[in-house]
Amino acid sequence: MSWNGRVNGKVALVIGAGGKDNIGQVIARALAAEGAQVVVAGRTLAPLEAFAEEIGGWAAVCDITSQADAQSLADGIRARTGGVDIVVNATGHGLRGPFESLTEAQLREIVDLQFIGPFLFFQALLPVVRDGGSLIQISSATATIMLDDHAAYMGTKAGFDHVMRCIALVAGPRGVRVNSISPGLTDSPMAAAAKTIPGVFETYRSKYPLGRLGTADDIAAAVLWLAGDDCFMTGQNLQVNGGLTLRGNPSRAEIDAAVIALTGAPRPAP
Repeated sequence: MSWNGRVNGKVALVIGAGGKDNIGQVIARALAAEGAQVVVAGRTLAPLEAFAEEIGGWAAVCDITSQADAQSLADGIRARTGGVDIVVNATGHGLRGPFESLTEAQLREIVDLQFIGPFLFFQALLPVVRDGGSLIQISSATATIMLDDHAAYMGTKAGFDHVMRCIALVAGPRGVRVNSISPGLTDSPMAAAAKTIPGVFETYRSKYPLGRLGTADDIAAAVLWLAGDDCFMTGQNLQVNGGLTLRGNPSRAEIDAAVIALTGAPRPAP
């Protein structure tokens, strides 16, 4: 993909870029290829440093659930570059389980990761975002449409989409754009386990009007557009999911039937 230096000279921060070839890394790689100086952040320094060297950027440790980490990251960026132009939160955890079975500990963990953490993270980073910058949250199509056994994941994503709209109002007078992107099931490391089960990807694919699952490159392309100076949009959610929201995710029963038809056995328990 090439946008001819769309973000040339800008400083970009991507948190959630520690997993090899995950969505965060693909986004960071695209930003670097288009001329940005990229800071990659996450909880474990060693893989981040290796990746940062690959793309010509630099790495920083930040656990998004830690207010102190977020503030330290913001202070470090201010000291090193004077500010940041693009901030992308690509963290997340696909917590799955029947509504009745989710524990208090699981709920608190997902709320910390997908609601409180991003809230504190953007609080800390907004003061160092340069006028005209762009804040981007990677959300999920399931913030809008149903998916069995994902209530806590869906609820926290949906809640934070609304927070992004609130941030857009606060940041608007400085020309700072604030938007979120909603992928569907994406062919990425996060979905690697599901991909190994015959019938799962095939069932999802039938729900996409554009005829294929999304890729991390699709998400990165949307990030590049939102990050560019000619984007005149804020407080919005981009449904970058091939039209999945027009039909909806497959039900548990549909997926199970497809798996049994292909393998003769139920799919493994989560």
